[in-house]
Amino acid sequence: MLTLLNNNSLDNAAATANAAGKNASSAPAGLKTTAQDAMAQLTSNKGTAGSMGEKDFLTLFTTQLKNQDPLDPVKNEAFVAQLAQFSQLQATTTMSDTLKSYVDSMAGQQMLNSASMIGKQVLVPNAPGVWDGSNPVSGSFNLAQGADAVKLEVYDNTGNIVASQTYGPQKIGDIPFSWGGVDSAGNQMANGYYTFKATVTNKGKDSVTPVSVYATVNSVNQASDKSILLNVAGGKSIKLTDLTRIGG
Repeated sequence: MLTLLNNNSLDNAAATANAAGKNASSAPAGLKTTAQDAMAQLTSNKGTAGSMGEKDFLTLFTTQLKNQDPLDPVKNEAFVAQLAQFSQLQATTTMSDTLKSYVDSMAGQQMLNSASMIGKQVLVPNAPGVWDGSNPVSGSFNLAQGADAVKLEVYDNTGNIVASQTYGPQKIGDIPFSWGGVDSAGNQMANGYYTFKATVTNKGKDSVTPVSVYATVNSVNQASDKSILLNVAGGKSIKLTDLTRIGG
């Protein structure tokens, strides 16, 4: 008796179908007998139990019924058990489709809600700061182990250092900063995008730590994985789930 979702049983059923095919050797050339057709179906589905779908299940089930031994038919208990397996598979497939539909609808709702972020300022790692001639550029950097000294440098869009600020010993945590748009000589800089670099000195060794800058959200879009991206001034994007702070 063939048992669904079991490779050994598939082998037995395939052997039975093959034997029946040999007995039907008197059939006209080119005509595929029922037994040969069953053999082909069993062979094509063998080994796919781990990813079996509703169509595969029905194919195996109907193949079993067509090729069972008339002297030893499938017992009622086995028949009911296989129907129960089919019902469980169908329920799982339906639940999966329903869950996917729910996730898609929630992603759309989340994007709609995220539209309220447009125009707000969010803290974005490694984003350029926008100097508009009046509002200071602000942000922060994190010190995981504290520091003996920290040097913060400001670069223009050509990569030249225009200003720097030195901090003394700092404790562990976020270190906020603000830049008012002037260079090291006190001259007012032109409006535009500026980047920041923080060099940490600790026990005589220097290391660079990421700098986060407040940037204005210009638009919102949904990535292929359904995650929500906030696109900010300067061309950077940040996932909504990675957002740590809104506003200054």
